[in-house]
Amino acid sequence: MTELELKDSLQSEELEQFLARMLVIRRFEQAVEERYRDGEIPGFVHLAIGQEAVAVGACSALATGDVITSSHRSHAHALAKGMPPRAVMAELYGRIDGCSKGRGGSMHLYDVARGYLGSSAVVGGALGIAAGAALAFKMHGEARVAVPFFGDGATSSGLFHEAMNLAAVWKLPVVFLCENNRWAESTPFVQHSPIADLSERALAYGMTVFRVDGQDVEAVFHATAAALAHARSGGGPFFLVTETFRLAPHNVGDPQEYRDKAEYEQTRANEDPIAKLRLRLALSDERFAELEREAEAITDDAVEFSRQSPDPDPRDLYEDVYA
Repeated sequence: MTELELKDSLQSEELEQFLARMLVIRRFEQAVEERYRDGEIPGFVHLAIGQEAVAVGACSALATGDVITSSHRSHAHALAKGMPPRAVMAELYGRIDGCSKGRGGSMHLYDVARGYLGSSAVVGGALGIAAGAALAFKMHGEARVAVPFFGDGATSSGLFHEAMNLAAVWKLPVVFLCENNRWAESTPFVQHSPIADLSERALAYGMTVFRVDGQDVEAVFHATAAALAHARSGGGPFFLVTETFRLAPHNVGDPQEYRDKAEYEQTRANEDPIAKLRLRLALSDERFAELEREAEAITDDAVEFSRQSPDPDPRDLYEDVYA
């Protein structure tokens, strides 16, 4: 396990900005669940409620030019990377103003201009894309880093190990960021992982590894910044495990019958990253309510924009089809 040299603590103003972003993500996803249950949003949606500190902390550490990829649980990463809530929500609605022109939906967000190289519905599916981007950065001599987000379940996939192996052999500038939320869909961590510490997955590839509290947005920020510096300086790939909690079902509609109800409610009460950061900042009820209203306004605007956005033209069905 690597001992990272972390920077000084952030100022309260910076942490409050992190809190504001986390609140936007939280309210956005709550609205997505509401609109999905009402039948407005088609397909499937997977919420990252409880994992907002990972997305905000990590993406806030990125430099201009760095890129990320994501999984089926992607809304938080997209918003944290700077994608407009309107474009993300319209994509979930399947509308033409969505970031993927309404063709991808919740699990296929994409915005290359903002360094978001896409999310994949296939578990671990975007890991190869991130490794490929990192290879391009190295070949072109660019001081850029790729950061794939993936869950603990993805560490058992073949593509995970292929990407890890090639990144290590070629010393690629990539930070593999694992969000260990302790559940691979309905399978608890202890049943799907043969090891207790996921960072050990990277040791087989001689990779630098670190674990961090994923409910602490500042800790995630500093750990990611250090990992990025390592990769950017030619040190090769870095494996960062964020220990986080999924405070929502696997997908909207999942009854979670596999999960102990008492444990779930206790986790929701004690491991909410937003509540933890609010307590740390000692925000007044008035200031917190103001931040919540701002998040609500941003979300309401995104929903209304999406409702008004046109459906894609069926005549464009075969555009952007390459295979």
